[in-house]
Amino acid sequence: MSREWDAATYDRVADPQARWGADVIARLDPRGVGRVLDAGCGSGRVTEQLLERLPEAHVVALDGSGRMLEEAARRLAPFGSRVSFVCADLREPVLLDEPVDAIVSTATFHWVPDHAGLFRRLAAVLRPGGQLVAQYGGRGNIASVVRAVAELGDPIPGRWTYAEPEDERRCLADAGFVDVQAWLHPEPTSFEAGESFETFLATVVLREHVALLPEQDRAAFVHAVASRLPGPFLDYVRLNVVARRG
Repeated sequence: MSREWDAATYDRVADPQARWGADVIARLDPRGVGRVLDAGCGSGRVTEQLLERLPEAHVVALDGSGRMLEEAARRLAPFGSRVSFVCADLREPVLLDEPVDAIVSTATFHWVPDHAGLFRRLAAVLRPGGQLVAQYGGRGNIASVVRAVAELGDPIPGRWTYAEPEDERRCLADAGFVDVQAWLHPEPTSFEAGESFETFLATVVLREHVALLPEQDRAAFVHAVASRLPGPFLDYVRLNVVARRG
């Protein structure tokens, strides 16, 4: 699947992700944090909050989409040399010039199928004692969308990795993390009905499904999914992780 996103539209519609990002950043202990990796920075809305929360820190903004990084670079230009950009796929080893003191991530890890490998790769670029603070889709996330897509004949079933907290705790411990916490919480989210909601579905939730379809069939598919939902509403469930590298 293509790693590219419609970054400009994502930046415009991703209010839920930006809101969740504020919660993630609030869990980060700022003491001793001089260099931070934003793993899956997207268009930079959460990265911007991170730079404001840590005014003396340097942030490495990493994403697998060049278009997202271009959008993030425009948003984050006022921060100058305090932010650098890395185009990399979290499904592969992360290569940085030097280790970081903390890693934050919002709404990203559920796109990575192998979390055991993911946490090992993140531990490799995190200093001993460094923090990992993340939030992403967990068990039960957007269950209504998953059902609707299945009814329509899901072309890529199992694409999302919505993990259980106990599985993440085990994977993190195996990767060398300590003081591990992992828990689920519901985050029901309402949207404006009609085109606005379907744009969000097409850009964020169903991006990879839509990419498999001929262009002339995409809008109809998204509308069919939306029509099977109880309304302009997504039953988000977030998996929260806080840990330190041992």
